[in-house]
Amino acid sequence: MNRKSEVGKLGENIACRYLVENNFKVIERNFRKPWGELDIVAMAPNKTLVFVEVKTIRNLSQNIEPDILPEEQLTKAKLRKLQRTASLYAGENLKLIDDERGWRIDLITLTINGENYVIKHYQNI
Repeated sequence: MNRKSEVGKLGENIACRYLVENNFKVIERNFRKPWGELDIVAMAPNKTLVFVEVKTIRNLSQNIEPDILPEEQLTKAKLRKLQRTASLYAGENLKLIDDERGWRIDLITLTINGENYVIKHYQNI
């Protein structure tokens, strides 16, 4: 596993822990198909199906802002691909969708500084 994928896996593990601590139920991780990937599929406390994209950076210089924020890693093209993959997943898993609540896409970002991290959760991006 290369350094980038190690950081990504660490970010996804932290994001899953965060979601569980906030009463989400993680249904699936790393759902992959030829047309796209979903980092985390979860059920929100209000029974909304949530597709969570996780973006993580490691900031090695703790006193300086990182060159790029994790939020900036989610490009328009990546978001379109994510929306399409989420829509296809939802269409194949109708039993997971509450008719009133539907589904949404959230973004969780992490900036890791050594043993510390900053986590941000953006809902319904």
